[in-house]
Amino acid sequence: MKMKLVLTLSFVSFCFISLFFFSCSKNNNTDKGQARFQVYLTDDPGDYEEVLIDVQDIQINVTGADDGGWQSLEAVNKGTYDLLKLVNDEDTLLADATIPSGRLHQMRLILGTENYVNINGSLVKLNTPSAEQSGLKLNVQQDVTGGILYKIVLDFDVAKSIVATGNGGYNLKPVIRTVFESVGGSIKGRVDPKTFKTAVSAIQGTDTVAGTFTGDDGGYIIKGIAEGAYSLYFNPSDTTYKDSLVTNIGVINKQITIVDTVFLHQ
Repeated sequence: MKMKLVLTLSFVSFCFISLFFFSCSKNNNTDKGQARFQVYLTDDPGDYEEVLIDVQDIQINVTGADDGGWQSLEAVNKGTYDLLKLVNDEDTLLADATIPSGRLHQMRLILGTENYVNINGSLVKLNTPSAEQSGLKLNVQQDVTGGILYKIVLDFDVAKSIVATGNGGYNLKPVIRTVFESVGGSIKGRVDPKTFKTAVSAIQGTDTVAGTFTGDDGGYIIKGIAEGAYSLYFNPSDTTYKDSLVTNIGVINKQITIVDTVFLHQ
């Protein structure tokens, strides 16, 4: 009973904390057509005190058409970032979203107007006309598989991106290298009965790592978790049924682990 209470409280906390990213919703979460996609920002250092960029949007293009097919990522962390704090393998999360499986052709980084460089203690505004109008296009050209977590790191080369104009001004002409990788795997299965929703959480040790709810068909999928061994804790919304725990579930990078149907008992 104590273990059940701890796990239940952990999962409730997880849903409140991670609602934005893992979508603990009433929708069917078994959709193979969606992948989890994270965008990080990092920096190669430059000889400045600060370099502040104003990130307003991140868009992707899955159609391959330059003049259309652009869509904004959900949950973009808008704001001003000091690139010089993102050196030596430090990075920051710009977006955590779901995207359709298929071919990811391009990304576009949309900057606002509040971009500055700190020169000898004074902030000098950076002129960024192209980025303000249509955004900086990044050629990605990567295949995306549903149920997998993908991470792309935007490696901003400050030394090459800031150009003196000769009249005391500076232009921002971003030079960015994209590093694309797939991270972790997913767990997929079904719960019976399917006439009510069941909360499903992936547990490693005493930590609730991720979670979701079953869909109308009793199916669930927990996407984008690190490789390793997990337990699955099932908490049915119909309290006449008992909770259930399945242990020793292995997750492998770039793969979906299929779990046998879990039958709940009263």
